Amino acid sequence: MARLGVFGGTFDPPHVAHLILAAEARYQLGLDRVLWVLTPHPPHKEGQEITPCDERLALLEAAIGDDSAFELTRVDIDRPPPHYAFQTMRLLRGTYPGEVLVNLMGGDELRDLPKWKQPADFLAGCDEIGVMRRPGDMIQVEALERVLPGLMDKVRFLDALLLAISASDIRRRAQAGEPFRYFLPERVYREILRRGLYRSVQPGDEIVDRDSRQGQDFDATA
Repeated sequence: MARLGVFGGTFDPPHVAHLILAAEARYQLGLDRVLWVLTPHPPHKEGQEITPCDERLALLEAAIGDDSAFELTRVDIDRPPPHYAFQTMRLLRGTYPGEVLVNLMGGDELRDLPKWKQPADFLAGCDEIGVMRRPGDMIQVEALERVLPGLMDKVRFLDALLLAISASDIRRRAQAGEPFRYFLPERVYREILRRGLYRSVQPGDEIVDRDSRQGQDFDATA
């Protein structure tokens, strides 16, 4: 019986903090693999500008690379919206019958879980929930347990390095021409430049941010 982490998100773009969390969750929770779930149309981000799914998919594939501990699943990509977490877990349960499914989330998501679509069904679809606490997440355990009985029996808290890195800040930096290279795996950074994402440059244009000017001859294998 394999233990599988389920790590969902918009990943716009995937950055080093995502990879650190996934690796720490695998180690601390004894996971065999982490399933990365790209959400094409997040219901909670309706009305917000989001990079097209195929572009984010290419970035996520670059981030995961050839790491055998990570697996990209198309569970949400290959179905029409809306994409709610309870549906995702139900579909994964059908794809991986008999395996232990551990949903991975931040403390703020745990705090807001009662506001999710059909949270009781989501909870039923998870064998465990791995939670990385964040400063200020203000989790009221007793209140959560009253709303979702049995929740805290499934929660496993993680001790993970907290990095002040966010996808929104990376996009802002790229748009402003500020350095953003080292917030990302090298392959993701190169793919962003090649595709001309997150800023006004087009694919093939000269790289203008300072990180790139200082690293034109960077050898990722060195």
